[in-house]
Amino acid sequence: MVANLLTVAGADRVLTVDLHAGQIQGFFDIPLDHLFAVKIFADYRKRMNLKEDFVVVSPDVGGIKTARAYAKRFKCGLAIVDKRRINDKTAEVMHIMGDVKGKVAVIVDDMVATAGSLVEAVDAIKKAGALEVYAAITHAVLCGPAIERISKSRLKELVVTDTIPIGKDKMIGKIKVLSVASLLAEAIKRIHCEESLSVLFK
Repeated sequence: MVANLLTVAGADRVLTVDLHAGQIQGFFDIPLDHLFAVKIFADYRKRMNLKEDFVVVSPDVGGIKTARAYAKRFKCGLAIVDKRRINDKTAEVMHIMGDVKGKVAVIVDDMVATAGSLVEAVDAIKKAGALEVYAAITHAVLCGPAIERISKSRLKELVVTDTIPIGKDKMIGKIKVLSVASLLAEAIKRIHCEESLSVLFK
């Protein structure tokens, strides 16, 4: 319905960033370009200039494809948090598949809402021997107890983008916001000039 509303309202092309479900693209009858925030996070990681070994961690099995793309860009190893959901509100972390011991772990995901699963993943990764745990998550919903959970957690830093505006009341020291403006601007320019978008993510 939303796809049809956008079309009827006059949109003739759509740009998205890190869709939660790629199948959403199929609901649009107009061209849709799906952009990825991986380059923004990769550039930030280079500026940090951390010397320790890195490992990218997927917070669940469903995020493996995204995590693999990050691991390829970072040129590092890949690990997965194996968890089993107890009910619709609680997830129990089982174990870590992959080697995180003695490494800096970077959890990657498309969205953080209440941060419950994120904090549990951080604890599990630290118990598995990681030196530090960072998170690079595109969309910062940060609802309910999210800020309190993040501030009390062992997470070193949560890096998010500004696809969702973050209020001043949520801007704690552990949160770093990166702009997607340059990514969107370059994509719009390339569409206008009929140039390839895929080169942005190689």
